[in-house]
Amino acid sequence: MRVVMALALIVACAGAARAAETDGQTARYTMTPTANGFLRLDTQTGAVSLCAVKDAGAECRAAADDRAALGDEIERLSKKNAELEARVAGAGTRAPLNALPSREDMGKAMDYAEDFMRRMMRLLREDERAPRERI
Repeated sequence: MRVVMALALIVACAGAARAAETDGQTARYTMTPTANGFLRLDTQTGAVSLCAVKDAGAECRAAADDRAALGDEIERLSKKNAELEARVAGAGTRAPLNALPSREDMGKAMDYAEDFMRRMMRLLREDERAPRERI
């Protein structure tokens, strides 16, 4: 009887998932049958639960996986992020965003623009001198 209920639950979930996918949405949960019930994967969070049919209902428990390792990695990355943010905040030697550029910076920008214009003019003159093929 439990096997029949488990299969019915899996079929119902699969049907709901297919209906959601045909509406342009992806199903939040995917179900995979196992010997003792089924695995439920939360496609939004990645959490995996092992579900079994008990007392005319499904009982799901978080599957043993690398949650502790993932938690440690999240904690390590959070600390590193905080350190990097503190380093950026402490390095406040840059001018504020609304400050005008210095004369030196303006001179560099104008030199780049002048080089660009001279090169473009040279290319245009060379193109004008090149013989044209008649079609």
